[in-house]
Amino acid sequence: MKTTLWWLGAGAAGLLLSACGIASPKPVAASNNGTVVVAEAPLSYPNWFFPVISVQATSNTNLQTVALLYKPLLTLTNKDTIDYPRSLASNITYNKTGTVYTIHLNPKYYWSNGTPVTSKDFVFTWNILKASSESTPHLPWSYLGVGIGGLPQDWGSAVATGPHTVVVTLTRSVNPTWFLLNGLAQIVPAPAAVWDRYPHHMDRELSFIESLANSPAKPEFHVVDGAFQFKSMIPNQQWVFVPNPHYDGHRATIKKLIFQYETSTTSEFTGLRQGTVTVGYLESNMWKDRKQLTNDVVNPNTYVLGFNYLAASLNAKAPGGVGRAFQLPYVRQALEMGVNQKGIIQNVFDGFGVVEDSPVPNAPPTPYSDPALQKPLYPYNPVRGKQLLLSHGWREKNGVMTKGGVPLKFTLMYMAGIPAWTNEMEIIKTGWAQEGIDATLEPKPFANIISAANQANPAGWQMAYWGEGWSYEPDYYPSGDGLLNTNGAANNQGYSSQKMNQLINETTNLLGTRQQTIARLYAYEKYAAEQVPVIWVPWAPSSYVGTGLFSVHSRNIHGTVSTFNEITNLYYPNRWTLN
Repeated sequence: MKTTLWWLGAGAAGLLLSACGIASPKPVAASNNGTVVVAEAPLSYPNWFFPVISVQATSNTNLQTVALLYKPLLTLTNKDTIDYPRSLASNITYNKTGTVYTIHLNPKYYWSNGTPVTSKDFVFTWNILKASSESTPHLPWSYLGVGIGGLPQDWGSAVATGPHTVVVTLTRSVNPTWFLLNGLAQIVPAPAAVWDRYPHHMDRELSFIESLANSPAKPEFHVVDGAFQFKSMIPNQQWVFVPNPHYDGHRATIKKLIFQYETSTTSEFTGLRQGTVTVGYLESNMWKDRKQLTNDVVNPNTYVLGFNYLAASLNAKAPGGVGRAFQLPYVRQALEMGVNQKGIIQNVFDGFGVVEDSPVPNAPPTPYSDPALQKPLYPYNPVRGKQLLLSHGWREKNGVMTKGGVPLKFTLMYMAGIPAWTNEMEIIKTGWAQEGIDATLEPKPFANIISAANQANPAGWQMAYWGEGWSYEPDYYPSGDGLLNTNGAANNQGYSSQKMNQLINETTNLLGTRQQTIARLYAYEKYAAEQVPVIWVPWAPSSYVGTGLFSVHSRNIHGTVSTFNEITNLYYPNRWTLN
């Protein structure tokens, strides 16, 4: 799902492409004849339209465009439960050991060419997910959800036992709630009759998909079962969608939906002010300018399911030996006590945001957030943080805490180009300085940080901040699987703890009552809060394009906020109305 770094956009999420040299598109009247214009943030625009998304196309924009075109097997509510009346699956049952799942597809759903959505489409997509998740030398591309929901190691087989029935068998017993939300919820069926060109040559099949993934005008993309169909595009400028007249669900009343690429936040703000953008965003550092948007509504209280953090490389090969220091929990705890989360919320996000100290957020509210962790275990207190280091034998040398010849002096890479994140890093640097911790801030393009900050490159980095953090999609059950377990696909910092592995395994493997499964999840969260496997920073409000951005919409459009799903980080334009 993310690397799986799709959380960044959460993931999101994921501003992967360069915008250099892209001309601004010709302005479009925002609500002319039922047209809605949605602003796409700089560096974020759709470039993958197939419903199984490549890790190289990690962005929330891609997730959103796929959601327009294709209906997921499972639609989730904003309370993180399954909404079967709006899902392709009408019901899913499972055996007592949690190893066999019988999926019943609702026969009312059809592709836009008039053929029914069937079990064959499910099985085809299941096979694509598995194939693109295997670690093979010549794999054309990798799925962004590798490691989430037991993919691929726990995914045994999927067999169509009828036109609308599939039996899925796993390789081990698992917690059914976890597998439903993190495993089966990843499946967004594609029409097999259109895409299954090489059923006995999966590498060729994946290559074929990749060759068309960014070509939505190709005939293969004409067959969809989502609320919208692709209409046209001007590369790197705008993407146009129209309602799918064959959609079996809440049909759109708007006539045209345009994703419009913005070369800068300034041009996007101008579009909102002039009325050429219907739905957009406001950067937190522009909060003071919101009064200029006289025809718009700004919503600063939207939070997606996720959290934000700094990743400290825990690898002994990290430059300067600092990785060995980061391996020590008390050092990470001291670092946490130097992060002035309340100050960041007040001074960077204009008072909006929540203090974080665990991998399951306090906002939005879900049953999966431990109420005992409402107050952080290591609140901002640089004096106490410095004392903690001193008590373990660290001493200041040339103004920097040092032990065994290793100074707490390192470079913190962070994503360039977002003023709010620069301000946030400066506040953190100041807090650490009071503890004798010396951080050099180094702004870099997002793509450079992603390529450098991982355990495949242990000697190339010390600490990194992506800015967007982690949002839980498709791991809607926030178990930590793939995130904080040893060698997890998204465990870029290289954290490893046998106890953490055990606690995560208990959230995913063990069956039980709802009370028992929630108790296991809380035990994992508490240990993560104690261990500080990553350095927690505030979780800021989100627009659909990223964290630290407030959602904005024109006054003449309705439903953009009320129908936004904080769990999936998706909006539903088919439920928007204009007046």
